[in-house]
Amino acid sequence: MAPLVLTVLIAALAFSTPREIAFSRLLPAAPALAAAMWPVIPTMLLGAFCLVLMIVLSLFHTDLGTPYTSAAIIAVTLAAAYGSHVRLQREETLFQVRLVADAAQKVLLRPLPRHIAGVEIESLYLAAQEQARIGGDFYEAIGTPYGVRLLIGDVRGKGLSAVGAASAVISCFREAAYDEPDLQGIVHRLETTVIRHSAAFPVADQPEHFATALLAEIPHGGGRIRLLNCGHPPPLIACCGEVRVLEPSLPSPPLNLAGLIGDRYWVDVVAFAPGEQLLLYTDGVSETRDHTGRFFPLPDWMRRQDPEHPRELLDHLHRDLLRHSGGRLEDDIAALALRRSTALDRGVVGG
Repeated sequence: MAPLVLTVLIAALAFSTPREIAFSRLLPAAPALAAAMWPVIPTMLLGAFCLVLMIVLSLFHTDLGTPYTSAAIIAVTLAAAYGSHVRLQREETLFQVRLVADAAQKVLLRPLPRHIAGVEIESLYLAAQEQARIGGDFYEAIGTPYGVRLLIGDVRGKGLSAVGAASAVISCFREAAYDEPDLQGIVHRLETTVIRHSAAFPVADQPEHFATALLAEIPHGGGRIRLLNCGHPPPLIACCGEVRVLEPSLPSPPLNLAGLIGDRYWVDVVAFAPGEQLLLYTDGVSETRDHTGRFFPLPDWMRRQDPEHPRELLDHLHRDLLRHSGGRLEDDIAALALRRSTALDRGVVGG
């Protein structure tokens, strides 16, 4: 309603002030403002209304320079109508691009099932750029004959090259998770995929084109979890106010760096009891800064949480990250929260 309010305001001032001030000369501003907000026809109707107002004013004040102001109203209205038409075309194009981006995100980061083989799973993805839909952070969770297998990672860099590398890693994982009997076999295939992708789509800083990744496996009916950490932030397990930071026993190389620092991959096995919650995340979570430059205190924050379900945990994380950063994220954020179902575990044990 801003263009209409502006029109009424100018008209009221023009009628109520001395003609020497000549507020009527501001009438062309109303259709100009309408071009940024309204469709073509309403913009032209507003211009016609302003022209009528100018003619009515001229009946009371014959020395307002009506022909010049009327010509300005007509010219501005025609230009505003064309501007409105161009804006609507661009908005339609942007809408179609967003539909494509949303479809691409659903392929790259497809919605995860909320339960897989007795494990509750929830996900969170926040783009650093307000209008962004996808980025270099990625995750996946799949139920396989070997148990629930999970992947979370972060491609170095931004833009289409990072999105392409993330897509290649996820596609490979979705196949390898079913085929490979152990996590080392999966990570070798991921390494090969990233090398091939980098060779097919070279970038300026090729030696630094890599991805961190964390692979996890929760065997069927077992109270443990296997972790293979390729340079990724360590996951957290929380229960009853206690938090365990699952640092790797031995470092494994990030994807696409095995040729430089060796291809020895180490799998850690840790306890994962019923009722415990596991948080996997990218470095955008732990490196979120406040206005003083202080990092988000993730382990301490996790220790204060006592949500019953993973969705509640991620909702609290989303809220507190935005609060900590003042509403502005400097990096993409991805997180997975998992919890073993106590009821199903009792059933498995009893069987």
